[in-house]
Amino acid sequence: MKSTTSASLWRPAIGLSLFGLIGTGLVYAIVATGIAGVLFPAHAEGSLLRDGDGTVRASLLVAQPFEGDGYFQARPSAANYDPMAAAGSNMARSNPDLVKRLADAAATVATRENIDPAKMPGELITQSGSGLDPELSPAAVQVQVARVAQARGWPVERVQALVDAQVQGRQWGVFGQPRINVVALNRRLDEAMHAH
Repeated sequence: MKSTTSASLWRPAIGLSLFGLIGTGLVYAIVATGIAGVLFPAHAEGSLLRDGDGTVRASLLVAQPFEGDGYFQARPSAANYDPMAAAGSNMARSNPDLVKRLADAAATVATRENIDPAKMPGELITQSGSGLDPELSPAAVQVQVARVAQARGWPVERVQALVDAQVQGRQWGVFGQPRINVVALNRRLDEAMHAH
């Protein structure tokens, strides 16, 4: 009688565990992915940016390095902009290596942008938590406008108009701060260059 009771308890426990595992681990994932693909197809695919022939060039969700003075620069990356190694630097503010790295980065950015290091937005020299954040504040983008305009041979007003058009407000008007996606902005710069 004791073994029958034990077996009768195990069967529903295992069955319920399997049902929960399959229901939440498989069925829910398939349904959620399907709904996301229908309602938000661009987001579900990773917010990919494609060129004219359909080749994937970037994702709006992942920062990437841009070579040359004709491009806006994103935040520095501890992971070298590699999504598979996404991470912050994990250094404390008291770490001498971090203090030196920030001082060196501030000097480099101040020289590149021809600005006073005391007026530099901190995000131009600090890494985001993921090391892949593609967004900057309008102030961090603003200090780069003159350099980008000069490198492209454009009037500052032309570059400023593209920057202003890329400012995203607070999420739902409440959460976060105004921001600019540097990947999207640089793509718009290239599109504007090829349009003229």
